[in-house]
Amino acid sequence: MDRTAWQELPPAAREAVEKHTGPVEHADTAGNGVMSRLACTLHTASGRLFVKGTRLDDEAAWMYDYEARVTRCAPRAPHVLWQVEAGGWLLIGYEFIDGHHPGLAPGSPDLAPLVDTLTAMSAVPWPEAVRKKPLHVRWAGFFPADRTPDLEGGALVHSDVSALNMLATADGIRLLDWALACPGPNWADTGFTVVRLVHAGHTPEQAEEVAREVLAYRAAAPTAVSTFAHALHALWESRERADPLPHRAALTAAARSWAAHRDLIR
Repeated sequence: MDRTAWQELPPAAREAVEKHTGPVEHADTAGNGVMSRLACTLHTASGRLFVKGTRLDDEAAWMYDYEARVTRCAPRAPHVLWQVEAGGWLLIGYEFIDGHHPGLAPGSPDLAPLVDTLTAMSAVPWPEAVRKKPLHVRWAGFFPADRTPDLEGGALVHSDVSALNMLATADGIRLLDWALACPGPNWADTGFTVVRLVHAGHTPEQAEEVAREVLAYRAAAPTAVSTFAHALHALWESRERADPLPHRAALTAAARSWAAHRDLIR
């Protein structure tokens, strides 16, 4: 996506933001990890904050509004500070979180706070005022139709719990970028994390040992977890075939390894 810098925004858009922030001293544009037309850290006299947004005529503009509405309800998420429409842009200000991306390898000191965050996430219901396709609809075609109840649920699921979307802080692990959130089982984010742990060097057995520290995952029906594992593998394999980006092969291999492990313990 073509990234727009802060200074390239229309003056009306910058002025609307500065009514909330005060004068912006300078801005740092985020790297390629954030898929937003504008994503930057603003430096002001009162501190830093993160801003993301897009043009109002962007066909995906509704996603930014939805993300902000979900983020306001999400646990361990940045606080939404304000939202403005000006100069043809939709811009949303988020709390700046100072931290590092957690390590997910075996023995990492970040695993215990990760379990704590996953536990907190499993307890939050999906905000019914926000209409998004639930996980079992989003994944339709990647699992047998008669297994649909395995993937139904009313919890708020982030669905993209990579280390790049997490920041380890003194207060625990915070989770960023809720754009792909959807309703689903309360253990689903822990399921997504299993594959990330395998990708980081755990065996599937070791990854599930960490996952079982989350009560919601430990209580999930084994058949439901197996349905999830195989559906996730099928989805990522499909994406790798359609668009073989450099990072996808290793993630697909990790998902394949977990799905094979689930076959052994059915």
